[in-house]
Amino acid sequence: MKDQTVVIVGGASGLGLATARLMIARGAAGIGLIDRNAGLLEAAAAELSALGATVATAAADISRAETAHPAFEAVAATLGRIHALVNSAAIYPRAPILDITDDEWDLENAINIKGTYHMMVAAVRHMRRHVAPPAVTGRIVNVTSVDAFKAHPQNAHYAATKAAVVSLTKSFAQECAKDQILVNSVAPAGFATERAKELGFLPELARASALGRAAEPAEMAEWIVMMASSRNTYATGENVVVSGGYIYV
Repeated sequence: MKDQTVVIVGGASGLGLATARLMIARGAAGIGLIDRNAGLLEAAAAELSALGATVATAAADISRAETAHPAFEAVAATLGRIHALVNSAAIYPRAPILDITDDEWDLENAINIKGTYHMMVAAVRHMRRHVAPPAVTGRIVNVTSVDAFKAHPQNAHYAATKAAVVSLTKSFAQECAKDQILVNSVAPAGFATERAKELGFLPELARASALGRAAEPAEMAEWIVMMASSRNTYATGENVVVSGGYIYV
């Protein structure tokens, strides 16, 4: 990540913030954070700035192009060329499969699918200004989920949106290959976020893992950083599963 500049959507907390910390430790020069929570953004920016990176933030609703695209452009105006985008923003509700409401569907689709799409469009338009083959122009990493690949009647709408993001990743990878923009996704199993701890999910996550424990956010961030870094020069359209064996058992 040396001297790279990255935009992380949903970067004010959780996996997004863990990824930002790791990127700075690996040499990233600039971090852009886009999130809907202005208070968390301010705290995250202060923390990351203290680690030595230039940090730019934008509080935005990513579900609409007219707010998502200006947020990306505002961050880029401060940081300059953006080398990588990480889409880590998502909402994770639970509801019995026969009881999911239209409002719940609409919110899931708006953030998890449309929000990811809008930020990818903004990033691709920006990155296409810097095409210089055969060098890699830029990298996009979407955070999906192992839920996209297994039955989940308790959160079918979330799982469906993550399957959609896997599909979007492949479509963007093909569209952007000629521009040397690498587009991949990372599919974590459930991991030990603060929210998972608050909701008491850790025993459930431990039972689901062949390793007998939930992963830490930093362990998942390693794979995101790998796919977003200059070490990745050829992988595109791929989905990296990091499940602690869950996906196979």
